[in-house]
Amino acid sequence: MAKVNISLDAELVVEVMVLAGVGSPQDAIEVVVRDYIARGHRTEARTELRDQGLREVDAEPQEPQG
Repeated sequence: MAKVNISLDAELVVEVMVLAGVGSPQDAIEVVVRDYIARGHRTEARTELRDQGLREVDAEPQEPQG
């Protein structure tokens, strides 16, 4: 797996470490990134289900109006 080196504000990383309950800066950032990705996947799943439901409603024949 490829590794990436970045610099971050130390106060930011310490706050993440405290909130995530982890002891190393590396683990803290990995937790944040993994959580962000998981949220994205959950959002995609909810959006897909909603869109699928809307397509099904649109596909049903409608009663003539007027």
